[in-house]
Amino acid sequence: MCNLYRMTKNASEVAKWFDAVEGAGGANFAAEVYPGYTGLVVAEGAVRAMTWGFPLVLKGAKGQPLKPKPVNNARTDKLGTGFWRHAFANRRCLIPLEGWAEAEGPKGRMTRTWMSRPDTSLFAVAGVWRPSDEWGDCYSMVMTDSEGTGAAAVHDRMPVLLGAADIEVWLTGQPDAALALCRAWSGPLAITRTADPWGKGAAPAATPSALPGLF
Repeated sequence: MCNLYRMTKNASEVAKWFDAVEGAGGANFAAEVYPGYTGLVVAEGAVRAMTWGFPLVLKGAKGQPLKPKPVNNARTDKLGTGFWRHAFANRRCLIPLEGWAEAEGPKGRMTRTWMSRPDTSLFAVAGVWRPSDEWGDCYSMVMTDSEGTGAAAVHDRMPVLLGAADIEVWLTGQPDAALALCRAWSGPLAITRTADPWGKGAAPAATPSALPGLF
């Protein structure tokens, strides 16, 4: 599952790229986005700042509420379940990014492997969003099976990449039409393996999205 992506372009550049209104205000954005960080999305025709991950409030051994965890990945086969259903039906968005990373290697020595589209410097990934009491507006990245792509050699899931012809359908189409777009990318992918430690710069959040079968 994706717990790190790169996005260095500002709100003005994103707005121009996706023919949207610049509405992100003066928020600060890191070039590398981790779960729980602020990122840019295109939602309702505007570039907006949101927190990456839907909050999930868990309870401790004595029933006390714990700090919310960001559920930053939404599996395609779970979009019809209660946790995602309303957002998928009513609040789909674009997540602009330049590439995403997965961890490879033995535990404790994992390194970053970056994947991107070699034919463009910025592309859209399918997302869903919703307001929350904990963090304000937040978003999650839709993931699908990577089988049949170069990404499968790195991880068995990958973000749902959207081509130019897919964007309007994802944003405004009926849920069935949007769900049909949730498939592995058939175009070229660039895969760059690095020696950079997986946790370099920040420690990725431990997210409930990694729990099998839940999200």
